[in-house]
Amino acid sequence: MDRRNFLKCMGMVASCTLVGGRTEAATAEDAADTYGVLVDTTECIGCRECEDACAEANGLPAPDLDDDGVFEQRRDTSETQWSVVNRFETSEGYEVFVKRQCMHCNSPACASACLTRAMTKTKEGPVIWREDKCLGCRLCMVSCAFEVPKYEYHNPNPRVQKCRLCWDAVREGEQPACVENCAGGALEFGKRSELLEIARTRIYANREDYVTHIYGEHELGGTGWLYLSAVPFEQLGFRTDLGTTPLPDLTKEFLYAVPAVLTLVPTFLLGVSKVCEGRAEVAERAEMAEMAEMAEVAEVGAKGS
Repeated sequence: MDRRNFLKCMGMVASCTLVGGRTEAATAEDAADTYGVLVDTTECIGCRECEDACAEANGLPAPDLDDDGVFEQRRDTSETQWSVVNRFETSEGYEVFVKRQCMHCNSPACASACLTRAMTKTKEGPVIWREDKCLGCRLCMVSCAFEVPKYEYHNPNPRVQKCRLCWDAVREGEQPACVENCAGGALEFGKRSELLEIARTRIYANREDYVTHIYGEHELGGTGWLYLSAVPFEQLGFRTDLGTTPLPDLTKEFLYAVPAVLTLVPTFLLGVSKVCEGRAEVAERAEMAEMAEMAEVAEVGAKGS
């Protein structure tokens, strides 16, 4: 690649990165009007019907609902299973079942890191991945604090897989498959602002049944999935060290500096190179002229003698 194409390429990358960071940060302003899900872990019975419904709705392998052995160890989401239910033993001596999937952040780091906006936050709320725009860089995977996006490493045409909150159904006014098929009534779908009101009402009306914390209300700037619990969330495998600042905001200054680094600095260095080349050329011409003059003087002296 010559210097012109290199600079052009770097400029495009810088522009995509900057635009991505600004756009995803702006979506957080409308978070109250986006859709989400409230999970009441005190109501989950561990039936895993949500796993089965998710698999059917997205063409994934059906889980074996009769296999209680899956609760023997903590499971993570995978490229073939976007929703999983885990069992936790609390300090109070009883078991709690917790559903896990993509959190659909208000200001998603995965979308902000995506150079081509293949991963993007929709106006309805779900964070989705678009195959036709993906470069396969997998920056979305390393940027996610919840380690949700998974890559099909063994597929000749690999895709990034994760929960999409049944975006097509949501656009048609329907509920996500997992919510519609929740046998225990632990999942509630709706506008995020309304779900927060429901969660606060439950906490203050039943103080002995819940901790006074709605997980996802403020974590990393807020998420589309909100959780209620009777025990501290760290006992249920949740990260409690994330803070309240969206990850894209932490890297915003760097992202805004990227265009300068990738375009102005190379241009400056190219200019320095040109100046150096010019000076070298002038010095070379002067040296050649001096040598020619010396040769001419020598030739005149030889003729005179």
